[in-house]
Amino acid sequence: MSSLLARSGRERQRYEDNVRLVSGCIPYRLTKDDREEDNIDLEGRIEVLMLTSPNRTDFVFPKGGWEDDETVVQAACREAFEEAGVKGILKECPIGEWKFRSKSRQDLFSMEGSCKGYMFALEVTEELETWPEQEIRDRKWLTIKDAFELCRYEWMREALDRFLSVMVEEEIALAETSPTKDCPIMSSNCHVNPSNDQHSSLNGILPFSWQPKRLIKIDMNI
Repeated sequence: MSSLLARSGRERQRYEDNVRLVSGCIPYRLTKDDREEDNIDLEGRIEVLMLTSPNRTDFVFPKGGWEDDETVVQAACREAFEEAGVKGILKECPIGEWKFRSKSRQDLFSMEGSCKGYMFALEVTEELETWPEQEIRDRKWLTIKDAFELCRYEWMREALDRFLSVMVEEEIALAETSPTKDCPIMSSNCHVNPSNDQHSSLNGILPFSWQPKRLIKIDMNI
């Protein structure tokens, strides 16, 4: 039994025009094949971590309410730790933002349950054996293809597609320039890999400085 506790309640929850603000991430790791490592495409080397929803069999990515005593990146790191039990390096620039409805509030004619989510990419460096929500969630490493098939909602598939495009762009950029150093943020759960943009996320939403091109198209019926 885990002695760690996850945050609960919405007393500190951030809202924007009555829309709940949510922060989350796609945890990932790169696998290696020593036999043909140079010949394996990036998509084939990426695994992403998904987890079950409480009392459901749906697989989702870690996400939750962005609270008023933390930055959007700190919220993403916290959710990864609480829900999935992982720590790592968070890419500072969001892969995108999506609007969706809470699974418990599906009335399309009501503002109640509306959410705006900011998703980040988290390179996992530590997978914990004990974490706050381990008794109500199962976690599973998946290939990109398998993760697409398990995504129940369209916004999740779009986020995963965008994530893959960002990873490809980064691999191309790293082949041309040296990588930046990681810098710590006010969280023990992860570090931020800063972008080249001169902006701060300490007091609000990170501005988007680019829109990733869709370099890879997954040919699947989803």
